[in-house]
Amino acid sequence: MQNSTRFLDHVTIIQHLPRFPENLGAAVREASNIGISRLKLDSTEDCDLNRILKMATHAAADLVENMEVHSDLGTALKPFHYIVGTTARTGGQRQELNTPREMAKKLVPICTNNRVALLFGPEDRGLTNVQLRYCHAVVTIPTSGFSSLNLAQAVMILCYELMMAGNKPTDQFVPRLATRRELDGMYE
Repeated sequence: MQNSTRFLDHVTIIQHLPRFPENLGAAVREASNIGISRLKLDSTEDCDLNRILKMATHAAADLVENMEVHSDLGTALKPFHYIVGTTARTGGQRQELNTPREMAKKLVPICTNNRVALLFGPEDRGLTNVQLRYCHAVVTIPTSGFSSLNLAQAVMILCYELMMAGNKPTDQFVPRLATRRELDGMYE
């Protein structure tokens, strides 16, 4: 891994309630290709590691074998300082939406001193407004026509843009932010 992408060590892909192990495997492969080495899974169902590994291939097998599995989204997000949710839906109660390129430029300096989560929802319905409230920012991938992308495609686009943004020098300093656990404790 090049020095310019070391910030990717602070990025984790979190998949909330995945429906298809093969989609998760393909997403893991894409994240691994870019240099992201952390995966968390929020799942109430057993995940079929053989089906995940089939699509992840040997190159991303260690990512799958080391993934953390949590029974609820709140617990999975607790250690993160900054959480980015993904959505295809716009409107109503949605926060300001960023494109992957805009979000990547903002994330590179944040990743230097903070743990960042890229949160993806279930393939059939995405993240709800309640789940997006955990997020500091929301990103949507602009499309023409049908707005929903395959999980692996969405992961690849976000990871690629993040890697490319990291190749450009930045002097912007961002301090360590409060984790989701610290924020929840304060709110309680």
